Amino acid sequence: MHWLATSAERRADPRLLWPDVRSVIMLGMNYGPDSDPLAILAARTRAAVSVYAKGDDYHEIIKPRLKALARWLVAQAAGDVKVFVDTAAVMEKPLAARAGLGWQGKHTNVVSREFGSWLFLGAIFTTLDLPADQAETDHCGTCRNCLDICPTGAFPAPYKLDARRCISYLTIEHKGPIPRELRARMGNRVYGCDDCLAVCPWNKFARQSREARLAARDVLRAPGLADLARLDDAAFRALFAKTAVKRTGRERFLRNVLIAIGNSGDVSLASEAERLLDDASPLVRGAAVWALSRLLPAGDFAVLERWHAKREGDPLVRDEWRAASAAPGHSAA
Repeated sequence: MHWLATSAERRADPRLLWPDVRSVIMLGMNYGPDSDPLAILAARTRAAVSVYAKGDDYHEIIKPRLKALARWLVAQAAGDVKVFVDTAAVMEKPLAARAGLGWQGKHTNVVSREFGSWLFLGAIFTTLDLPADQAETDHCGTCRNCLDICPTGAFPAPYKLDARRCISYLTIEHKGPIPRELRARMGNRVYGCDDCLAVCPWNKFARQSREARLAARDVLRAPGLADLARLDDAAFRALFAKTAVKRTGRERFLRNVLIAIGNSGDVSLASEAERLLDDASPLVRGAAVWALSRLLPAGDFAVLERWHAKREGDPLVRDEWRAASAAPGHSAA
């Protein structure tokens, strides 16, 4: 296999992960949605869950298929194989572009002329020396849709993503409190973000996924924030069983739900946030403070602060109380 010399391709060199690899087979699976992923953003008291996470966990769907194909390859031509689906430090996107599945768009994700932006990627590493496919060329042109729609300004330039500002990273991978300056921009997105994918013009060729297990579960199409805020650990695991959301855990998920509650503008949701001021998780308690600071009048918030802040033992949560009290509209607290 011949490797390109750019720095991005050097980082994507599979030999860094497995020195014996001679070829990489890249595969894509379409997960095109059956409705507009952006429509839910207007329903401020309901939660927006990323398209790919509303059905069964794609890892559990794709990996067995990769293994079956890998076994067939070994049976036909011998050699060694390894399969990966987000299970190692594999740079799937530049490898997929190199293999001709699509190109990395300005949002850094792979875009296919046949399936648009909705592709899961999997990789089979093998010691076999296979002929290379032709790399796909870039077809983004002058379009800036994906860059301009980003709520948090996570693209400092075309083809560059600052993950520290990306809502997908913040709601799924980030373990601590969400940076305060980004919380209001998250809206009701509680798990992932589809904005930059959904506005890609190449999605006019996209197709709805035919994999039944990837179809959105009705309960996750537009779940109410109040219902999600009431989830204990057992209920969280039951609701998100066999989905990608489960791996994030209740604490981070409720952190996201509380930020959405704070952005909802619905004072009736304040009672849900107030109840979570006594949650066992400091991460949840801190997010509840912020949500209440956004929903309650200064006087009502001050009453809660006098009761809860002096009893709070976690320094990060105490800092949330101080920051909220100093924010405009709550200075009297």
